[in-house]
Amino acid sequence: MRTDYIDRQEFEHVLSALTPQNRLVMAVAIQTGLRVGDVLNLRSSPLRAATARRITVQELKTGKRRRLTLPAELYDRMLSNAGKIYVFPHRLDWRRHRTRQAVWKDIKRASKAFRVKLNIAPHSARKTWAVAEFRKDGSIAKVQEKLNHSSSTVTAVYALADQLTARKYPRP
Repeated sequence: MRTDYIDRQEFEHVLSALTPQNRLVMAVAIQTGLRVGDVLNLRSSPLRAATARRITVQELKTGKRRRLTLPAELYDRMLSNAGKIYVFPHRLDWRRHRTRQAVWKDIKRASKAFRVKLNIAPHSARKTWAVAEFRKDGSIAKVQEKLNHSSSTVTAVYALADQLTARKYPRP
């Protein structure tokens, strides 16, 4: 089952119930549009060496490179969290990064606690980011480029996710 879009304010409410580490992972995903696997795979040394808070990420799924400028507050939080190798080290073994499953389980737990009817998961952050970018730019092509999508059709599903979710779950 595909994940649903969730309004950023509602998402922030759910994320407030996550563990601090997972909350920061999701903050990075929401503010950059990166997949959670790419966020978790971020290494500490390039982050520490970044000039003007600019980093380059090679996406795990596509192998494509993406250049990002991180907001100052987010960059500082990531630096303070960074381990020896990974920005988000595994809780038991610092040589590995935190797992996607750990973040997923935490989001599911929090959404259940808040009785959220939507199917939200870490990937919902990417849809939330895409909707915000589309509202800002008004261009599917720009959002497609930023998400590194090959297909504008797939990008449209992300950029218009708010409308698709509203049709799927009409409010009374």
